[in-house]
Amino acid sequence: MDLPSYDPDAVEGEDAEVDFKAQFDPSSRQDWCELVKDIVAMANSGGGVIVIGVNDDGTVSGHDIGPVLEVDLADVTNKIHSYTETQFSMFRICEGTRHGAAVAIIRIAGVRVPMIFTSPGTYPAGSNSQKTAFGRGTVYFRHGPKSEPGTCADLAAAVDREVSRLRTFWMDGIAKVVAAPPGSTVQIVQHRIAPAGARDAAPIRLSTDENAPAFHAVQADELYPYRQTELVTRLRERLKPRAVSSHDVLCVRRIFGTDDDPTFSYKAQWSPRQYSDAFVEWIVQQYSSDPSFFEKARESYRRQTTMAS
Repeated sequence: MDLPSYDPDAVEGEDAEVDFKAQFDPSSRQDWCELVKDIVAMANSGGGVIVIGVNDDGTVSGHDIGPVLEVDLADVTNKIHSYTETQFSMFRICEGTRHGAAVAIIRIAGVRVPMIFTSPGTYPAGSNSQKTAFGRGTVYFRHGPKSEPGTCADLAAAVDREVSRLRTFWMDGIAKVVAAPPGSTVQIVQHRIAPAGARDAAPIRLSTDENAPAFHAVQADELYPYRQTELVTRLRERLKPRAVSSHDVLCVRRIFGTDDDPTFSYKAQWSPRQYSDAFVEWIVQQYSSDPSFFEKARESYRRQTTMAS
């Protein structure tokens, strides 16, 4: 996930990659519709940031940003899904400062395929009327400081970004081949071998044919070298001086559903769950993007268990 970097003091006003909002009320349908519209438009346009606690003219609004920082990332993803039928989670919410005042920053990564609104974003406007932030079937992009329905030029730009990404990928591969020493053998391998049981796992079978492609079986202990105690120790080494506990790991697993991802962990019958280096790297990345990552996971898990009881 490639999140844009942003310095709240370095930008004077709004543009295609920066949007200011004076405040955000999680209980307001209007605020949710407008926020979802801007997140989707920025993702469709290649990414950007939304700064909450700043007026349109760039001055600090002075409104409390606490409610924004307490919003569960899963709730934002669910809101976006309710309007787009897309499980978009490539964003992070963190705290920053602008001119010495606290602001909330939502950093949004770009998507490869633009998201379409499948449900209208309507909200009450008075006792007998309503307003529409976005209509069903529309595709929004950033036009300067505004989030507006897309044009042919916007769709062409989205295609160009994806073509550029693929071209970079291809050129990197060609460069590696050209730089290989004489006598090297180039072997085409599958980008990702999915473990058995995964929905995208490729079926294989045993064969006595010597010409058949070989599949190298790797021991589970090599793929998933950490049990929980070892995982916590490894995270403490990577994140020190931040103290990580087994409860932190439990909260992250429950809130983000990582146990369902075979890239992160594996559990054999009658054995404790084991974790991969990929899981360690993912947690380190989340914490680097948001230093309150563990606190938010703890709070979300607390609310989840409270509601369940």
